[in-house]
Amino acid sequence: MTTTGPSSEVRPSGVLSRRVLAGYSLGSLVTGAFGTVPGLLLLPYLTDTLGVAAGVAGLLVLLPKAWDVLVNPVAGRISDRRGDRRAFLLVAGLLLAVLFAAIFAGPFASGAGAGAYVAISFLVAATAYAFFQVPYVAMPAELTDGYDERTRLMTWRVAVLALAILVSGALAPLVVDQTGGGLVGHRWSGIFVGVLIALGTLGVYFGTRTADTRSAVESEPDLRSQLRIAAANRPFRALLLCWIVQAVGVGTMLAGVQYFADHIVRSGSGATFLFAAFVGPALLVMPVWSRVGARFGKPRSLVAASLLYAVGALLLLASPALPPVAVYLVVAVIGCGYAGQQVFSMSMLPDCIAYDTARTGRRQAGVFTGLWTAGETLGLALGPGLYALILQLFGYVSSSTGEAATQDSTARLGVLLGFTVVPGLLVGAAVLLLGAYRDVER
Repeated sequence: MTTTGPSSEVRPSGVLSRRVLAGYSLGSLVTGAFGTVPGLLLLPYLTDTLGVAAGVAGLLVLLPKAWDVLVNPVAGRISDRRGDRRAFLLVAGLLLAVLFAAIFAGPFASGAGAGAYVAISFLVAATAYAFFQVPYVAMPAELTDGYDERTRLMTWRVAVLALAILVSGALAPLVVDQTGGGLVGHRWSGIFVGVLIALGTLGVYFGTRTADTRSAVESEPDLRSQLRIAAANRPFRALLLCWIVQAVGVGTMLAGVQYFADHIVRSGSGATFLFAAFVGPALLVMPVWSRVGARFGKPRSLVAASLLYAVGALLLLASPALPPVAVYLVVAVIGCGYAGQQVFSMSMLPDCIAYDTARTGRRQAGVFTGLWTAGETLGLALGPGLYALILQLFGYVSSSTGEAATQDSTARLGVLLGFTVVPGLLVGAAVLLLGAYRDVER
């Protein structure tokens, strides 16, 4: 796969300023918080606070995300036609902040009504998120036409994403614990995350407001034509399939954090420590991954990062025999692999988009990113559903007290396997799908 440079109809842009780099990356506060906290808190909130059976809880988390798979390509098409994607970021982001807090503010304490309220409110919030995420992911291909500059932009973005995961993922469970747990604690946690989302929305809007953008003059006449062209992009298809499978693995591990902390590590505020161990080292290795990508290329670096993640996940099988400190060190290795996997996947996407724009002269970034975010949404939704199914099969007992019920050895084995073997195999095996990808020449 080669490029001949940007089309004559596409206006190039130079090196991005630090203000634009920082401003764009602040949008990761939104994507990081919404991508992390529902997968982290919703399943245990349903099973251990609202008393919903694990299998049913998995469906309640999955169905709103499945709806998002349908909405994301539509959001991409609409944002393509509007021209300025920043308006979508501002309106959808602020609306999402309010809706996220509403997920945990239901009038029902337990039972079917409580579960239905969570599912409906989560669906509405996920719809708002689609109209933020799709334009946000489309912007890098329009902010710069530089191969290395897109990697630089993604490095900034993933660094803030890692910080967002650390702050939201580590502190959201802590806020639950420190504000009384149960229904009240989750409501305060919802407000906390809503504030993070609002701050990220304002940051990306004002930070990129004056940035130059590059775009082609015309777009495809209809959605079907754009989807057909995206499907014909062989490297994009390979990258997308890998991204979806890995998202399932990441979503499965994310859904199991609280269960793993409660039943395997058995440490107070264990979920907070797990997230700190996962994200803290990842922040430090971002510059290392950037240099690795420059030397060995993005596809090979993505394979290396994914295998590092997989090996670390499989090593966690020994967790019941390890002290908590050793478990956290292994989780830190997984976090380093996750950081590289995110950097290279997301920097390869705008390469595919730029290739298509140079080839067709049309503005279609929203369609590619709509499919991309739809795939990610599907993967991150299937992960908690898969983990909930494993819990159901291994006999996990739900609770409506706000505290996890005591589980037998079989249920604890399900907790362990769902957190280690399943995500490790999914993330590692997914790199086989990259055989059809050919790196974009510089």
